Amino acid sequence: MKLLAPNPGWTARADVIVVGSGVAGLTTALQVRSFGLSVLLVTKARVDEGSTKWAQGGIAAALGPGDTPGQHEKDTLVAGAGLCDEPAVKVLVSEGPEAVRKLITRGAVFDKEASGEISLTREGGHHRNRILHAGGDATGAEVSRALLAAVRNDPEIEVLEHALVLDALKDVDGKVCGVTLHVIGAGTRDGVGRAIGRATVLATGGLGQVFAQTTNPSVSTGDGVALALRAGAEVADVEFIQFHPTVMWLGDASQGQQPLISEAVRGEGGHLVDDEGVRFMVGQHPMAELAPRDVVAKAIMRHMEKTGAHHVWLDVRSIEGFVERFPTIYASCLAHDIDPLIDLIPVAPASHYASGGVRVDMNGRSSIAGLYACGETACTGVHGANRLASNSLLEGLVFSARIASDIATDLREFSEPIEISQQTILLDPKIRKKLQESMSAGAGVLRSRESLLKATKDLAQIGEKASTQPCVEAWETTNLYHLALAIVRSALLREETRGSHWREDFPESLDEWRRHILQHMDVDGNWSSSFEEVIKS
Repeated sequence: MKLLAPNPGWTARADVIVVGSGVAGLTTALQVRSFGLSVLLVTKARVDEGSTKWAQGGIAAALGPGDTPGQHEKDTLVAGAGLCDEPAVKVLVSEGPEAVRKLITRGAVFDKEASGEISLTREGGHHRNRILHAGGDATGAEVSRALLAAVRNDPEIEVLEHALVLDALKDVDGKVCGVTLHVIGAGTRDGVGRAIGRATVLATGGLGQVFAQTTNPSVSTGDGVALALRAGAEVADVEFIQFHPTVMWLGDASQGQQPLISEAVRGEGGHLVDDEGVRFMVGQHPMAELAPRDVVAKAIMRHMEKTGAHHVWLDVRSIEGFVERFPTIYASCLAHDIDPLIDLIPVAPASHYASGGVRVDMNGRSSIAGLYACGETACTGVHGANRLASNSLLEGLVFSARIASDIATDLREFSEPIEISQQTILLDPKIRKKLQESMSAGAGVLRSRESLLKATKDLAQIGEKASTQPCVEAWETTNLYHLALAIVRSALLREETRGSHWREDFPESLDEWRRHILQHMDVDGNWSSSFEEVIKS
């Protein structure tokens, strides 16, 4: 299956096609170049507009005194709720410190103590101070800045901006040999074209826009995961959507990207309270507000349902030096007429991070030859049922380096794409709001068979709203539709509660469900599901 689109009118070539310009895509491009290969870096908007720059949290790595990769591994496994692939976690935590050091050599500047040592803080789920920050709450922006500077200084990395990836191209052997894409703007490469390479890496980031409220930017429509699905690649663990517990509440009618209040704020002493000023997290978990995100998000939703409130409150008034420590958050609050030094901040959960994605091995290979994935687009198995805070930027650094090494070690020759007879699809972009509202209501923080079946019914009706007018909005909406189908299908299958997947009708975690759910779509759009056991050490 592929998106309805005009025939390609131009062709670009490079050894490696990298789709996405967040930490995963930029690091992949730089690492590929270290092997002397040319890179075409494709990005949907401007090269600096991905999710990475919005990351207020930091990068987790065992760099502090007394900390070890083993301790980092233990915290990651606990947060992953029994669904982490242990070899992948070992790779993450053991190769993480060196990946961070390499990022520093590429120019990233992290916050330091008065002694000159890198300042390490703590976030939810971590039992050690191991989080590196930059500019207080602007870590993502600093990481993006450093990597972009390195990319721009390399003439063998061609950057193609304002380019929406559409579908995979395959050769006569069924291997992926590039992608089709649509470039917005005047020039020799406007409209639909094709990019051909020896390897294709998807690093398109998250899919938060499948829900009505999200911390993700507007470009986060899961284009890479949807492309992989239509290409016949397996996706895994897509039911595990992490909802950030403390997102600024802007009203019930608010849509799209919402201001994030970093978990680091609670790490520095911020408290959650209800309308009566009661700290309702105390007694619900030994770590109270610093419990793993799924625990906090579910507790907030349950408290809201119990009290009828539309949000809870975050009290940061006791944090000394809040303005200096969290300048971005402070400015965001002021922009919404909230002075956090005086006022409580209204917060509620919103979709934040997808732990699942394109199923890959520890070298980033998908189930289709020639196609790799990394970052939030991929499911490496490190996050399990719930990502540990600040492991995402680290995952992008570690696994992108492994992808580059694998490509260089097993470099394929260029091959030409062939025309494949397959069904096309395009949905009316007007159904996007209905899709997002249905997903938030039926497949949000708290789920049940009833709510998921309602979402399934809504999606069936939405899928009938076809369009014959290809455009960016229609392609994005169709991508969101395919992602929504995959999420709801997996959420219905998993009849238990685990990590960030909560079933009110199945509140317990069951040993029989300690396995990954894989989804697959064939060329005619038919879906199938399978299971994969969690990989132990």
